[in-house]
Amino acid sequence: MSHSNPSILKSADSRYRGAVFHALCFAATWVGLLVLLVLLAGVLWQAWGWLDWSFLNRFDSRYPERAGVKAGLWGSVWLVLLTAMFSVPIGVGAALYLEEYAKDSLIKRTIQVNIANLAGVPSIVYGILGLTIFVRMWGLFEPSTLVVNLWFAKLRIPFPLGRSVLSGALTLSLLILPVVIVAAQEALRSIPSSLRHGAYALGATQWQTIRHQVLPPAIPGILTGVILALSRAIGETAPLVMIGALTYIAFTPGSIEHASDLVRNPQAVVDAPFSLFTAMPILIFNWVSQPKSEFQHVAAAAIVVLLAILLILNATAVLVRHRFQNRIRW
Repeated sequence: MSHSNPSILKSADSRYRGAVFHALCFAATWVGLLVLLVLLAGVLWQAWGWLDWSFLNRFDSRYPERAGVKAGLWGSVWLVLLTAMFSVPIGVGAALYLEEYAKDSLIKRTIQVNIANLAGVPSIVYGILGLTIFVRMWGLFEPSTLVVNLWFAKLRIPFPLGRSVLSGALTLSLLILPVVIVAAQEALRSIPSSLRHGAYALGATQWQTIRHQVLPPAIPGILTGVILALSRAIGETAPLVMIGALTYIAFTPGSIEHASDLVRNPQAVVDAPFSLFTAMPILIFNWVSQPKSEFQHVAAAAIVVLLAILLILNATAVLVRHRFQNRIRW
């Protein structure tokens, strides 16, 4: 009479469970990819014949064949630029302070918990917050304008900020700041402590250590988090709806319609952050709500444009990350 070895049976059972788990993960991956391909194919099929160069150079219209994304495209570009201008320095600076300077204390742990919680707050809440703080400024100011004479243009700052590009960018900055901070912290934590200790042993100050030993190898991870956060911001609709982004508009921020206008008209560049605006997600939301079936094709063409912008952002992040990784010498 033969007796089975318990260790052999246990090993076979573990291999069987591992194989089942591997098959489930494999199936989940390919199901997700299949659904994504079906959605992309549907969008591309609906956009076929509607997406051309003139579509990028036309403003919105009540006639589907005349509608374009020019105002939304420039509005999204300005939103992303201003959002990055506000969120990246503040987010990376906060991560540096929390990881490199702040001592472990109740205050630091409280801040960390709140940052983690803010990352999961629905975007509509940030929209309400932006409406109260930036658009209306708590109702503390009567409508007025502060004029600052610069050497190349006049800076006109309205109080309150109203439904401007700046209000939208500040609201989106609040939305993605927790993500940027957490991503930057994880990138800084991945740097071995031995690098810091070695720099201190050679007589470097804390700032010199951070500047020359910690930040350069952490930049690829920080950039990845920043690009993912900006990709989320460029596709958000709810906060922009709350702060009053327009659904129909026949001009771009600062009336800048070509890249050359940025150089030829400095006053327009200064005025653009305070202009009324729309954005790509707002246009798409408006078009899919229209009763005419042709607007579904227009919305699909706009979705393709938005996806192209996101791919360009992510490709840029990959290239920059690869370049910085090649410079790292451990």
